[in-house]
Amino acid sequence: MKLRIIAGKYGGRFVQAPDGVTTHPMGERVRGALFNKLGDVGGMRVLDAYAGSGALSFEALSRGAHSALLIERDRKAQRFIEENIVSLGAADQAKLIKTSCRIWSDGNTHEMFDLILCDPPYNDVKVSTITLLTRHMKPNALMVLSYPGRESAPTVNGVVVVDKSSYGDAALAFYRLG
Repeated sequence: MKLRIIAGKYGGRFVQAPDGVTTHPMGERVRGALFNKLGDVGGMRVLDAYAGSGALSFEALSRGAHSALLIERDRKAQRFIEENIVSLGAADQAKLIKTSCRIWSDGNTHEMFDLILCDPPYNDVKVSTITLLTRHMKPNALMVLSYPGRESAPTVNGVVVVDKSSYGDAALAFYRLG
């Protein structure tokens, strides 16, 4: 499956995404709406939890983010991310971590980010892991969670929902430290 990067220096280019149930690439319409709501991401340090294809990171980097750390545990998805990093020439800004979010977080408690993007498989939204990731938020950072559109925004300890939007089968919740 191919995903188009919408805007910025990689705008119009495509990245490869794995098919299957272990990842669910965010559709172009929802990705576009997400980045329109985020506005200027220039200079931001981004954590892409549940990276899948890396499309969210690459969209952020394309729009001026300083760097992106991509966490993905699925081996098939990891291969796609590695290929996408090479094809875009983004090796100086994008770093892939091949493990689960929980394992990475427990070993890197000092790492802090301006923007955390969480797009877990809808059949495996673990609020405990999402809550754990909040410890990586800089002051004034934003965390965005993609979740099934038919459900309510998950309650995550330590943060407050500052915005939410629904796009049919997908919804986005925007969190800030409480």
